[in-house]
Amino acid sequence: MRSISSSSDDLTYLGFGLGLRTDHYTDILETKPAIDWFEILTENYLVPGGKPLYYLDKIKEHYPIVMHGVSMSIGSTDPLNMDYLKQVKDLADRVQAKWVSDHLCWTGVQHKNMHDLLPLPYTEEALKHVVNNIKIVQDFLGRQLLIENPSTYLCFSSSTMTEWEFIGEMVAQADCLLLLDINNIYVSAFNHGFSAQEYLNAIPKNRVQQFHLAGHTNNGDHIIDTHDHPVIDSVWDLYAQALKLYGPVSTMIERDDHIPALPVLLKELDHAKKIAQSVFEVDYVSA
Repeated sequence: MRSISSSSDDLTYLGFGLGLRTDHYTDILETKPAIDWFEILTENYLVPGGKPLYYLDKIKEHYPIVMHGVSMSIGSTDPLNMDYLKQVKDLADRVQAKWVSDHLCWTGVQHKNMHDLLPLPYTEEALKHVVNNIKIVQDFLGRQLLIENPSTYLCFSSSTMTEWEFIGEMVAQADCLLLLDINNIYVSAFNHGFSAQEYLNAIPKNRVQQFHLAGHTNNGDHIIDTHDHPVIDSVWDLYAQALKLYGPVSTMIERDDHIPALPVLLKELDHAKKIAQSVFEVDYVSA
């Protein structure tokens, strides 16, 4: 079988992964499924012990682990929470994380976490603030951070650039990497009426370390990024276009609600592999 490497010598290519969910702990350890890697939700494992860490320690013996957080609040006007970052760093060391990611958003203010990924205006002021925070985090963690593009439901009248222009400047100025969520691009393009293809064309190709694929809820005049359905055909098509633009990028299926049995997600992951096989004309694409 033939394998292919990442589109850039500076980027790590892991192949095809899944989000690690508690529903699947036992199945993973008992069956050792053919999954290249797992992504963990960082906050689920910032605990001193118990079941989550027990299973994570067992699973990491067999699979590479990457970390995906939802509480860094990189865009908040609050100072970064250094206690939280210390926990993130300790967990990354514990699991030997291949990389650490979080979102282009803010999650709270005045030390209150609203447990939502809230949007930013795309302005020079916001850009400067986000870039400064990313640099602080990267210096503290001692590694490049991956930032995920958001799914959004409103636009700020104060924005002076597009989302893709903002992201392009962000990665260049902060020297960070991207977790490019293909479903988020589709959702935001639908909600705001911009071109998903134009978005993909504008993203710096040598900064894309990981892809997310997920489902959503279509309410007719707007889409909500719910991660509780299978990936739809239009998002699969966009994924194929992204592969053509960026080359092989580590790809995972993200499911956070209505979580099916593990074989169902493995079948969906296999569909991602088949798309990559078609794009790159190889028998198998893996790490």
